[in-house]
Amino acid sequence: MISNKYISGLLGIFLLCSVFACKKELNVGNPNLPTVDENVKDESGIVALAVGAVYINGFQKGDTWLGDSYFSLPYGYSELLADVIGAQASNQLVSTISIPEYFVLDNNTKVTTSISNISQLRANNTRAQTGSGYNPLYYQWLNMYALNGACNKVLSVVDNIPFTGDATTKSNTIKAWCYWWKAYAYASIGSMYYAGLIVDQDGVIGNKYVVKDSVIAASDKYLHMAADILSTGISSSGDYAAVLGRLIPSFCQVGKGGVLTTDMWRRNINTMLARNILVNKLAPFVNGNPDAVITKSSTSVMTAADWNEVLALVTNGIRDNDFVFTGRSAPANGFFTADGGTVAALTTGVNTSTTFRLSERFVQNLRADDKRLANNFNTATKYLDDLTFGTRYSIIDGGAGASGVYVYGAKTTGSYELYIGPSYEENALMLAEANIRLGNIEEGLGYIDDVRNYMGAGVTAVSGTGLTKAAALKELVMERRAALVFRGLSFYDNRRWGWTYDISNGGGSYNNTFLTAASAVNTNVTINYNFLDYWDVPADEVDINPPGEGSVPTKNPNF
Repeated sequence: MISNKYISGLLGIFLLCSVFACKKELNVGNPNLPTVDENVKDESGIVALAVGAVYINGFQKGDTWLGDSYFSLPYGYSELLADVIGAQASNQLVSTISIPEYFVLDNNTKVTTSISNISQLRANNTRAQTGSGYNPLYYQWLNMYALNGACNKVLSVVDNIPFTGDATTKSNTIKAWCYWWKAYAYASIGSMYYAGLIVDQDGVIGNKYVVKDSVIAASDKYLHMAADILSTGISSSGDYAAVLGRLIPSFCQVGKGGVLTTDMWRRNINTMLARNILVNKLAPFVNGNPDAVITKSSTSVMTAADWNEVLALVTNGIRDNDFVFTGRSAPANGFFTADGGTVAALTTGVNTSTTFRLSERFVQNLRADDKRLANNFNTATKYLDDLTFGTRYSIIDGGAGASGVYVYGAKTTGSYELYIGPSYEENALMLAEANIRLGNIEEGLGYIDDVRNYMGAGVTAVSGTGLTKAAALKELVMERRAALVFRGLSFYDNRRWGWTYDISNGGGSYNNTFLTAASAVNTNVTINYNFLDYWDVPADEVDINPPGEGSVPTKNPNF
C-alpha cells in the first residue's frame, strides 16, 4: 500500500456539518483511507457513516477555496470550460482557465489572448501550487476519491452490523447506496481525467494507474451491481424506504428529491449508464456540420451501436415524475450554503459583483420569446471585459415570479434545487440526440419539445416543422446548454461536440455572441479554445503515489 498524504478522510460517526469560513491552506491527508471510530456497531452508526461518506467526504471536504462545496468549484470548472460563465477572481485559475487561445470578431479582427489552457494547467499541476490554491486538477480528484474511499469503508463493515426488521433488505439498501456513489465517483474521474486508480478495497490503494475507459468501466460495474441489488435483494419495501429515507437528508427530500422506489432508482441507473457512454465519446457538431471530424482527440467517435445502446438505456431511464438525487441548502447542518455552495449561487445577482458572470454564449441559446429568458435574466447592468467574459446579463435571484417557469438561481435557503445525479431533462435530451443521430428526427424533436414544456419555456414546438438533421441538432445543442446548465455536464458536451478542440484539428466554436470591452455586441464570433480534453492526474497523487508496473501515462499523451 502506498501511504500518500492527501485530503483527510472520514472522521468516524458524525452528523452533517455546516461550512462557513474559507481555509487559507488545505489540510493534507488521504481521501482513500478514511478512518472509522470503533463505535460503528449498530444500525444508526452505519447509517450515519454512510450519510457522511457521501455528503461530507464526497461533497464538502476541502471545498472552501471558492464557494463551499463540490458543487461550487469542480462543477464551476465544467461551466467555465464550456463558456457558460466567466470569472475575474484569481483563485484556482478561474479567471483564465476558460479563456480561448484566440477569437475572431464580426469584422474579422483576430484577437490572440496569449493564454493557453493546456500550458497553464500543466504549469500549475504541482503540489506547491495546490497548496497555494492554483491547481485546478486537484479538486475533483480529491472529492471523488474521498467519496469512493469512504464508501469502501462502509462496505467493509456493513456485513457485521445487526439490523432490526429485515436485516438483509437494510444491509442491501446501504450496499446499493455505496455502489451507486462509487459509480458516481468513478464516472466523475473517468470523464475528466486521462487516467485513474481503481480503489475497491478498504485500506488498499495500489499504484497501477489505468486509462479513463477502465475507470468508466468500473463505474458501469458498480451501477450494474446496484441495479442487481435493487432487482433481487430488496424483499421489504418498508425497511428499504426507511433506510433510504435516513440516508438522504430530509431537507433534500423536496421537489424532485425524495425517497426513490427501487424502480425509480433503477431508471436513474440506466440514465447514468447512458451518460457514461455519451459524454466520453465524440459526436462532432462543429459549425453546423453533423459530420465534422476531429483529428486529434483522446477518445473515439460514437458509432451507431453506441447510439442504439444509449437509446435502449434512456428508453428505460428517468421519467418526468421520478425522484432523482438532488441537494438543497439548509438553515443548519447542511452540506452547502445557499449563497456559496453552487455555481448557480455564485452566478446569481448583479453581474458587476458576482463571483461568476453569466456568459453571452449561454444566453444565446434562449430565444427571445422563451419564458425562461424573461423570468431569469435582466440587462440592468453590463460587465465589460477585455477578454471574453463581458456580459449584459445578470441572474435574477429567485426569478421574476412567472408561474411554472424554471428558475436558474435562488439564494434563499432551501430554494435552489441542485441536481447531483442525472435528471428527467438529461434523459429526455439523450433520447432526443440518439434519435436524431439514428435518423428518427421527428421523434427526437418531440423530446426537445417535451423538455421545453417541462421547464415552462413556452416556445413554439420544433417537431413537425420539417427540420433537417443539422437543424435538429442545433435545437438539441441549444436545449442541452439551456436545460442542463450548472449540473456539471456542460464541458463534457462542448468537448464531445468538438468545440473545445483546436480549429486546425477540426474543432472550434462558431456563430457566437460576444460583448467586447468597448460594449460592442458581436453575433458571429469564431472561438478557438484549444483546451486539454482529459486532464492529467494531479501531482498531489502522482508525486506521492508514483505509477507502478503496468500503469498507463498519468499525463495525457495526446496533448
